Amino acid sequence: MNGAAAGLLRNIGAAAKASGVSARMVRHYEGLGLLPRVERTDSGYRQYTDADVHTLRFIKRARDLGFSMVEIAELVGLWHDRDRASASVKRIAQRHLDELAQRIADMQAMERTLAQLVDCCHGDARPGCPILEDLAGGAPGR
Repeated sequence: MNGAAAGLLRNIGAAAKASGVSARMVRHYEGLGLLPRVERTDSGYRQYTDADVHTLRFIKRARDLGFSMVEIAELVGLWHDRDRASASVKRIAQRHLDELAQRIADMQAMERTLAQLVDCCHGDARPGCPILEDLAGGAPGR
């Protein structure tokens, strides 16, 4: 696709600013193949189209939702595939949602345990500390 057909051509700094992604991450995403090979000027500078910026925004939103780079690659591929089945997209999102729910449950369990340990610790000048005892696996303190 040439630049005229794709709309405004931007350098990497302008593409980064327009998409809300750092220039370093733009290069990283391009290196991972999440962006198609971009055009370059005669002097070798990258030139990004409106479509590239739109893809960068898509990637940023997916990252904001915690999708992994592998998941994002799948989602970008599905997004560009007009013959996709929405079931494929939902499968990826549901798997990610299930993983998030498990991580939240794990963190809530950690929070409850730590809150209980903090509550049991006197926090005074005495050397005994249930927090340290728990971290040591219940072994007597040294």
